[in-house]
Amino acid sequence: MNIHLNELAIPVQQETMCGTLLSPTTTLPGVLFVHGWGGSRNQDLQRAKEASGLGCVSLTIDLRGHDLTSERSHSVSRAQNLDDLIAAYDWLTKLPHVEPGAIAVVGISYGAYLAAILSELRPVEWMALRAPALYPDEGWELPKRRLNADPNLTAYRRQHLAPEQNRALSACLKFRGDALIVESEHDSIVPHPVIENYVTAFANARSLTSRVIARADHALSDVQAQKSYSTVLIKWLTEMIVGAREHATEATLARHAADVAVPPSLIANFHGGA
Repeated sequence: MNIHLNELAIPVQQETMCGTLLSPTTTLPGVLFVHGWGGSRNQDLQRAKEASGLGCVSLTIDLRGHDLTSERSHSVSRAQNLDDLIAAYDWLTKLPHVEPGAIAVVGISYGAYLAAILSELRPVEWMALRAPALYPDEGWELPKRRLNADPNLTAYRRQHLAPEQNRALSACLKFRGDALIVESEHDSIVPHPVIENYVTAFANARSLTSRVIARADHALSDVQAQKSYSTVLIKWLTEMIVGAREHATEATLARHAADVAVPPSLIANFHGGA
């Protein structure tokens, strides 16, 4: 994020007073929401609205094989859905009012799994994963529905896996941005060992926040669980985005300090003070 800094001379009576105007650029952070298997873009509309209220451009999508194209759910593959996600990312970052270097990706379950892989293929600054799923790398081109029918999938998800043993975990190991992982306490589909694998894989992230939604199942069937997740997500996005803006302001002030004689106290205390 960039901040413009302009020196001003403001008329007052027959004199002038100096001012320093700090203003954001005309571009905004982007947030890409990715639903889980069997979901749709509608699941994230309220959260996208709240993210937009933070000053972000939010995009929710329907992966192929979902909603209006659900008749293709028996044949769509992970490879195709990853292509969907890449296309959505590229479309979002090409909008003239979106800052390409300030992109957040928010994924749920299967969508979180794809989001993790996306982070290795495209620049992602912030990544939020709720109940991120995990699948063996084999059969990448097979219909995704066949993966769910694999009798060994449950056992696979209860294993301890090193990042290099799984494509999504390997991508997380390379991630250098800020990450959020949200776990459901009573998740029978994405058990705790999966979450542990993701947490371990984020060893090189700039920051990692982990939260557990108490008494929640995988689908967040309870309304209160849904509200709890929304609160956690929006609070985290606020911290990340506002923090990035504050850091950009500090950096801008520091760059201009020598040239325009900005007092060091202004740089240190631009949040305000007595």
